Amino acid sequence: MYLIKTPFWLRAIYPNCIWRKPANEKVIYLSFDDGPHPCATPFVLEQLNKFNAKATFFCIGKNVLSYLNIYESVVHHGHVVGNHTYDHLNGWKVGTDDYINNIKSAASLIASDLFRPPYGRIKRCQIKSIKSDANLPQQIIMWDVLSADFDEKITGEQCAKNVIKNAGPGSIIVFHDSAKAWDRLHIALPLVLNYFSTLGYRFEAITSN
Repeated sequence: MYLIKTPFWLRAIYPNCIWRKPANEKVIYLSFDDGPHPCATPFVLEQLNKFNAKATFFCIGKNVLSYLNIYESVVHHGHVVGNHTYDHLNGWKVGTDDYINNIKSAASLIASDLFRPPYGRIKRCQIKSIKSDANLPQQIIMWDVLSADFDEKITGEQCAKNVIKNAGPGSIIVFHDSAKAWDRLHIALPLVLNYFSTLGYRFEAITSN
């Protein structure tokens, strides 16, 4: 089970996390989890370039090691990278020490003050440990809208509709540059970029405060 639009009550449970950005202008914040990936990530970069769009890529440490040239390409194209743990740990299923050490392993490869917990699952004690260590990324970035491109039961067109129906100024949107999401990502992303560009939106990366 997952929620496309993040409800107020969930944001209230984790007030130290960033769920959306100020909505003063027509700006949307696309983010891509789980990369880099040899097929999906270059496609995403190509599509973003077509719309002069910038985005945030929350990378898995072991994937950075495997595809360092693609990771460097993300940075070279002016996008922002974030820490997504070393091997996609679910914070609800591991102890705090193991979780923090996994983030540190990823941080040795990913220079960023941004962190997104895989699955959005993180314990409050883990947040407290992150915030108490200045050597760890201090901004915990969640999201406002899920595309649900990870859901193999729906179509790419439905993923695009999920975003188009629910996103607006200041929305942080989640896609995945991964093998699992590819069948839906390559359909949904161009549709979303085209739709919001036509409405006069800009696509920006999430930057450190």
